Amino acid sequence: MSFRTDFLQRLPLLTAATFEAAALDLFRYQATHCPPYAEYLAQLGRARPGHNPAAAVSRMADIPFLPIEFFKTHEVRTDPAAWETQEVFLSSGTTLQQRSRHLVRDPALYRDNAARIFEQRYGPLTGWTFLALLPSYLEQGNSSLVAMVDDFSRRSGQTQAAFFLHDHTALRAALAEAKQVPGRRVMLIGVSYALLDFVAETGAAPELQGLTVLETGGMKGRRREMIREELHQELQTAFGPAGIHSEYGMTELLSQAYSLGKGRFHCPEVMRVLLRDPSDPFSVAEFRPDGAINVIDLANVDSCAFIETKDLARMHPDGSFEVLGRMDNSDVRGCNQMV
Repeated sequence: MSFRTDFLQRLPLLTAATFEAAALDLFRYQATHCPPYAEYLAQLGRARPGHNPAAAVSRMADIPFLPIEFFKTHEVRTDPAAWETQEVFLSSGTTLQQRSRHLVRDPALYRDNAARIFEQRYGPLTGWTFLALLPSYLEQGNSSLVAMVDDFSRRSGQTQAAFFLHDHTALRAALAEAKQVPGRRVMLIGVSYALLDFVAETGAAPELQGLTVLETGGMKGRRREMIREELHQELQTAFGPAGIHSEYGMTELLSQAYSLGKGRFHCPEVMRVLLRDPSDPFSVAEFRPDGAINVIDLANVDSCAFIETKDLARMHPDGSFEVLGRMDNSDVRGCNQMV
């Protein structure tokens, strides 16, 4: 049995107690078999003569994380000779920005993993109707978020179309219709600026009450940046007092963390967030109270599971985290990152 086959069989069985051992196993494999990551580790060793970054790793916090910019400049693939790319996800961005590329070996792995994570947090997909307001993602194409929502809507068995561009009247009617379907909850998934535009046009209509609203972050330069509390307060003027949910995910990952309110994200079993000193990329701690985010995504077996992001966060004692914003001079991106 290959390492990949064995590792993927272990993924659904992961627990908090077994996560670190699995992460170290995947690190040792990708340190050799993911060429951009292997070269990055080699350069770290050359910068510090006599130091072998891979050999020095004995615990999760010792793992060197690949800067997320590599997804813009390299094909980040593990065992690249063994497979052909079946799907490409591109990050959102302006026409002047170079977009990250996530080359996917097995599209079903992404969708199955995302569905499993959602159901662990929210229950069966068949109990939901999904409506989505993601205009910029739809217009730019190759969005992993659009692929995920499309798959959720198919698995749910809903009869309604899931996506709306700028037709707020049609979305309002679809929400009213969806609420009438017995035995189903309704989730409205939207990029922040589009939800704010919808609220500004629609106001506090009855059909907007009782929904689960999940914002994915992102102003895309369409509106001024807002802190989470301000954004959620404005959305609640139309959607009611229930907490606004959020998703933390990105093109370079295959897993997502969810917040069921108050902006505190909980990672699934296949994902872990560690914080580093923003001024020292190699100062990583499992229990640092605040810092820049490093993500371990063990579903990224075909890419790189250890990614150094440009997001700032606060960690809570229960393991949840809040996204505080972006590091200076980093690109504006489409996931949940609000300055």
